[in-house]
Amino acid sequence: MNFLNYNKSADAQYKRMTETPVNKLITTLAVPTVISMLVTMIYNMADTYFVSKISVAASGATGVVLSLMAILQAFGFMYGQGAGSNISRRLGAKDIETARRYCTTAFFWALFTGGVIMLLGLLFLSPLMKVLGSTDTILPYASDYGRFILIAGPAMTTSCVMNNILRYEGMANLAMIGLATGGILNIFLDPLFIFTFNMGISGAGVATAVSQYIGMAILLSVFLMKKPQSRISFKYFSFKPRIIWDIVSTGVPSFARQGLNSMSTMFLNIEAGIFGGDPCVAAMSIVAKCANVIFSVCVGIGQGFQPVSSFNYGAKKYNRVRQGIRFVWLFGTIVVAVLSAISFFLAPQIVSIFRDDADVLEIGTPAFRYICVALVFLPTVMTANMTFQSLGKTGRAFFLACTQNGLFFIPLVIILPKFMGVLGIEAAQPIAYVISAFVAAPFLISIIKTMKE
Repeated sequence: MNFLNYNKSADAQYKRMTETPVNKLITTLAVPTVISMLVTMIYNMADTYFVSKISVAASGATGVVLSLMAILQAFGFMYGQGAGSNISRRLGAKDIETARRYCTTAFFWALFTGGVIMLLGLLFLSPLMKVLGSTDTILPYASDYGRFILIAGPAMTTSCVMNNILRYEGMANLAMIGLATGGILNIFLDPLFIFTFNMGISGAGVATAVSQYIGMAILLSVFLMKKPQSRISFKYFSFKPRIIWDIVSTGVPSFARQGLNSMSTMFLNIEAGIFGGDPCVAAMSIVAKCANVIFSVCVGIGQGFQPVSSFNYGAKKYNRVRQGIRFVWLFGTIVVAVLSAISFFLAPQIVSIFRDDADVLEIGTPAFRYICVALVFLPTVMTANMTFQSLGKTGRAFFLACTQNGLFFIPLVIILPKFMGVLGIEAAQPIAYVISAFVAAPFLISIIKTMKE
């Protein structure tokens, strides 16, 4: 009876993913994903907001530690996206047993990786913070904050895996519950630990760690209750090189994107410290957090498309994949354009929320406006990258993932300040967005033209 019910559930999910109108399906999956991304960004911004009340140096520390969080998330997304894409394509081909092996293997590798980063990071805390771009004045704050982010490492990596797998199975609502609960909890815990318990910036770190582990527990309970078709169980763990290779190779574009985001933040902090000091580091940290809200909406829309793309690709329904590509690019561009326009005009007010300091505002306002203009080009890059990753085209996905924050941004943020000073720091990211879009567009057009039923 249980087996019969399970088959009915699996068949219903297959029918939903392959027969529901593409536009409706993507929107349905994108909304909870966008909410999850926004809640995550809002609680990261809450850290920045409450920490900024301590001092400029403390505010700068959040930007330094942001790159550490990006490293942890890079591994989490590598395992999660790598497993999720393979799982969705296997479910589309009705190979459930193999899908479960991808799920369990990715989870335990993420747990192991998060644990190793935690231990090594705690052993070499101060050198790590310096490498990430901390100045001498920011270092004590970055170390106090980063210590607890490292402790949260295993929760961050495994939560990324479970969240991505649920999304790829078309269960974005369940993924949203885990992430949103942890995020909302963090917002309330920040002022409690920072001010009520007088823990300072360490309180922000404790709040993040507690919320991350609670979010992880909620997501894990979904799998233990056997809600998705995937499973997290030792009996499905695999040492087969093929399984591990499929996960890692498919997930490498996500790792590159997140890892390069960490590296780009590190280089940005270093250059900002050289040419503008602590106010510049603080300003660019605030701008990055604010821009990431719009960025997250775009990514959330794209992640709503990925399970539709990979599932239907596995089911050989290529016309639905093409429809999805066109829709997600157009929808993403419109949404990002509206949000960017609003943020452009409200830039001074938005930046001042976090730090009402003349030097910070002078740098942060134009920097935020430059990014708002350039973000309109972001959906082209994200659509291309996510399309190739969801289809298992790892080579092209990897290249596209490297363009924005790697091939273009890092050289620009190193070179431009030498000729333009602080303006070069403000303009590096926007220019990188525009160039990346022009590189990605031909790839996107080619995949649409070549994909046939």
